Amino acid sequence: MTGLTILMSWPLMQTASAQSSVTAVQSDRLIDHYRAYIGPADLVNSNGVRLTQPWQVIRQDRANFYQYKVRDRGDEPDTFFSDVKNRQALEAMLSNGHMTAEAANMIMRGDVWVDVAIYGRGDTGTWIDVKVSD
Repeated sequence: MTGLTILMSWPLMQTASAQSSVTAVQSDRLIDHYRAYIGPADLVNSNGVRLTQPWQVIRQDRANFYQYKVRDRGDEPDTFFSDVKNRQALEAMLSNGHMTAEAANMIMRGDVWVDVAIYGRGDTGTWIDVKVSD
């Protein structure tokens, strides 16, 4: 429930506080990274309902890529989110990670590229860093 509270207040989250939670985990290492285009299919769930949180859109992009084989031109694979269990952890990983409010807003509009870096220990992801570009 705590993750939900954080995400509901996402636009109010300050970048500095997000960075402080990231730098606190110094033993984490880069596990994987990928680049993907957030297109119209990534903005809705498998029932066609519009998603309301950036983590949901990123998770749907990965589900579309691996589970539903709905891929945008230029979407890259990753080894981490190919596992459905890891996709289920995406909300917590983003709440521990970093994304600016501007990036979150751009993701929710779609038609944007995301660069996602996955950090953790061993094969266990603990946080992600999300950046966007047009």
